[in-house]
This record gives sequence, structure tokens and C-alpha cells, in this order.
Amino acid sequence: MLKQLLDRPLIPTLPDEIRFLRQWFDNPLKTGAVAPSSPALANRMASYIDLSKPGLVLELGPGTGSVTSAIIKHGVDPSRILAVEYAQNFVTMLSDRFAGATVIQGDAYDFEAIRQSHIHEPLAAVVSSLPLFTKPKDMRKRLINMCLDAMEPGTPFIQFSYALVPPVAQKEGDFTIERSSWILGNLPPARVWVYRRPAK
Repeated sequence: MLKQLLDRPLIPTLPDEIRFLRQWFDNPLKTGAVAPSSPALANRMASYIDLSKPGLVLELGPGTGSVTSAIIKHGVDPSRILAVEYAQNFVTMLSDRFAGATVIQGDAYDFEAIRQSHIHEPLAAVVSSLPLFTKPKDMRKRLINMCLDAMEPGTPFIQFSYALVPPVAQKEGDFTIERSSWILGNLPPARVWVYRRPAK
């Protein structure tokens, strides 16, 4: 039964959980999770976005859009969302699902290229659902630092993970880290790590 579901084309009525599981089977290191983020986790991530800050909200690894929906529900206009997704089938679905948002296919770790082509002012926030722990620490650190460099001090880089420790420790860079409590409504339980560049 599972194989039959996974072998089906990504038709519009296919549940997001099956879409996500299929993508995980196809490329587990790029997908990183077997199910979309729960509403509780997605809402917690979106809650760190300061709506008074101008600029784009950059979403990395939106998947099927559970966090995208929470960002819009939080009050961010879709026209301010720039979503970077690696899987082309998710890009097509997200573009149809979130009219007004800019959804591009790309590798979030090639951040400089994304910044040069799509980011022309300081970002209002970065919201990441990337499976950072599948990458070497130097790559994780580089991505977080590049994103923080594209924002004003105090602006959040928001990342979730299932781990007990942050993707990059505070001693590893010029940033502070805020940690949420465990979101037990997510499967598996997750927490949110918020990185910010301190004001000089």
C-alpha cells in the first residue's frame, strides 16, 4: 500500500504527508524529515518574525508549505515571501498554492547567488526548515553567517531541529541564540533556534 502511494504522481489531491514521505524516500538528505512541520511548530517559527520590519521574508526549504501558511497567518503579505525550494515538484505546488509569493528552485547553500539575483535590501527574517545537521558544521556555519549578513543586527534567522543542541553553537560565531521550549505537538518533538547578530 505504501509503495502504491509513493509511486503515484504528485496530483493536487494527494495529502501533503504522502508528498513529503515520497520526497524523503527519493532524497532523504535533502528532505530531512518524513512529514511536514506541525501547525504548532510552524506557528512558533512564524511568531519570531517582527511584522514592523520592512523587507522580504526568506524561507529556506518550505517543502509543502506548512510554515509558509503560518508566516502568512502571522501577518506577512505573500508578496513579501521569497521561498527557496530544492525539489522541483514542491516548487510547482507551492507556486500554485501561494499566489503572490516568489518561489524559486535552488540550493539554499548557494546563498550568494540567491542574494545577488533576488535580494536587494536587508531581509526582514530568514525562516529555515533545512535539515542542517545533514551538512558539515562549516557549511551550516557559513549559511547562517551569510544569512545574518543579509539582515540588520537583531533580525532573526529562525531554524528548527529535533536535536538537543543548536545546529551551530553560539561560541562558533558572532551571534546570539534564543531557544524555544520543546514543541511536543510535532512528530518528532522539535525546538526552534533563533540566531541574531548583536548590535555593535
